[in-house]
Amino acid sequence: MKSIRRIMLSLSMGFLWIYTLLTLGYTGCSKTENRRSAAADQSSIEQPWQGQLVSADDRHLSVFLTRILEEAEIPQELAGHIQGLAAEGPAFLLDLLAVLEGDPYLRALVDKRHALPAGYEPDDLVELTNGSYQVSRRGLLLRRPAVMALEEMAVAAQTDGVSLIASSTYRSYSYQETVYNRNVRESGQETADRESARPGHSQHQLGLVVDFGSIDDSFAQTRAGRWIVANAHLWGWSISFPQGYEAITGYRWESWHYRYVGRELTYFIDTYFNGIQQYALQFIYHWEKAGGF
Repeated sequence: MKSIRRIMLSLSMGFLWIYTLLTLGYTGCSKTENRRSAAADQSSIEQPWQGQLVSADDRHLSVFLTRILEEAEIPQELAGHIQGLAAEGPAFLLDLLAVLEGDPYLRALVDKRHALPAGYEPDDLVELTNGSYQVSRRGLLLRRPAVMALEEMAVAAQTDGVSLIASSTYRSYSYQETVYNRNVRESGQETADRESARPGHSQHQLGLVVDFGSIDDSFAQTRAGRWIVANAHLWGWSISFPQGYEAITGYRWESWHYRYVGRELTYFIDTYFNGIQQYALQFIYHWEKAGGF
């Protein structure tokens, strides 16, 4: 069924791309020719992200995309990479549409500047039990789609001789408030804000996050940590706070913190945003805020 839906999506997006090309002036109709004739002296404009000449009629989609990339605070070099890929054909829009047709909470931007709706609580939470993966304690909850993806990933890890341990999952607003306040008392405001989200701003409240293993830096050097880095994306899991991106994510490196976003979004993150979840989610947020192209 999924492959059939993907084929239908590709066909529909193919027609949408053709329509877009016609709208932007790729046809030989008289209206387009008149515009081109009237703008003969300005028929090509050099765009910094492409390093090549493009016709003035080709700018509409690129201008909109440039605007969204700027609003999403995507670095210039990465923005140029995305612009180049988007200019090659409909693949970028196809992949974006596949993401936008999914569960909106899989792509929800939840960070220091963007909070969840007041009182948000998932309605499909499932308690985790020992099986293909282990749980560190009773009462750990995840949304059903994430549970299924975790089980599939854990089975694959077992095949490779790796055991996964889920140590922290869903946190309610009130529980996150307790965690955050404790961290402030123990470590001070500045340190707490590098390592703990304020209530309402935690990805854990989505019910889509698993903290694996020891929940400290040593996890990265374990067999499980290395295996997850290489394989988590295959089951729709994405690291939220990668090393070297604290200025972007607002949090120090957390090698153990993975968010389930689905296979479509992990592919989108890896293909267009160099694997940086925060960049992709910021882009999608501003794309939807603008109403799309």
